[in-house]
Amino acid sequence: MKRVMVIGCSGAGKSTFSKRLHSITKIEVIHLDQYYWKSNWVESNTEEWTKTAEALTQKEEWIMDGNYGRTMDIRIERADTIVYLDYSALRCLWRITKRTWKYFGQERPDMHKGCKERFDLDFYHYVATYNIRRRKKNLKKLDSLKHSKSIVILKNDKEVSRFLSTLDV
Repeated sequence: MKRVMVIGCSGAGKSTFSKRLHSITKIEVIHLDQYYWKSNWVESNTEEWTKTAEALTQKEEWIMDGNYGRTMDIRIERADTIVYLDYSALRCLWRITKRTWKYFGQERPDMHKGCKERFDLDFYHYVATYNIRRRKKNLKKLDSLKHSKSIVILKNDKEVSRFLSTLDV
């Protein structure tokens, strides 16, 4: 396990999982949100984002958390392990609500500088409908990769803890 992609719905715990995995493996964590977003929630343009994703994947080792579908294949090509946090929409909504409350008006440690936490109704809609719109496609994609990549699907905190405990040295 040298290049690990961590994907899943917002609020599933990708950043937290990545930090915990880092504490065990000592592999660098790359929070894609820190690279995609510019101050005040300005998105990177497609060409710039593609170049950034390509550059980040060239590192020898990484734990990379985030979805960003347009560059998913670039990351999959270099990854040896893909972890999908397949959490319920309700759990993810609860977690983003707690996170918004905790960091409201502040910058989160896993975000780009200048992106202050805010309440965003469109984001809540994205999270509420993520599994309906993307889960089946994600699982199909992961199934197609099971012979060439290590695929780990975790559905709750207990499974995450159990998985991480198998890596603890």
